[in-house]
Amino acid sequence: MPKFDANGLVSAVVTDADNGMVLVIAYMNEEAITKTRETGRAHFWSRSRQKLWLKGETSGHFLNVEEMRIDCDQDAIWMIAKPDGPTCHTGVPSCFYRRFTDDGSLERV
Repeated sequence: MPKFDANGLVSAVVTDADNGMVLVIAYMNEEAITKTRETGRAHFWSRSRQKLWLKGETSGHFLNVEEMRIDCDQDAIWMIAKPDGPTCHTGVPSCFYRRFTDDGSLERV
């Protein structure tokens, strides 16, 4: 198992299996990792709601995990997944849909 932080969490980054785009960064606890491995669908720990959640449980936009890896320090997980639709709750493919401009403002990409 990973080396969880003091809250029992480990960060997890999810990339698109088809194009390598970073889709989302979230947190997982031991239960989320177990459920993800059992079902093949990404589960996370919601820090705001303080509960386990299956990504896509309300939207239908699941993240179908093809591979899970852990980094050399065992404190971060990388999941390679095929999304069933937009990953971000805003309806766009990736949660990383804004970039900083030269003047420091944000623009949508």
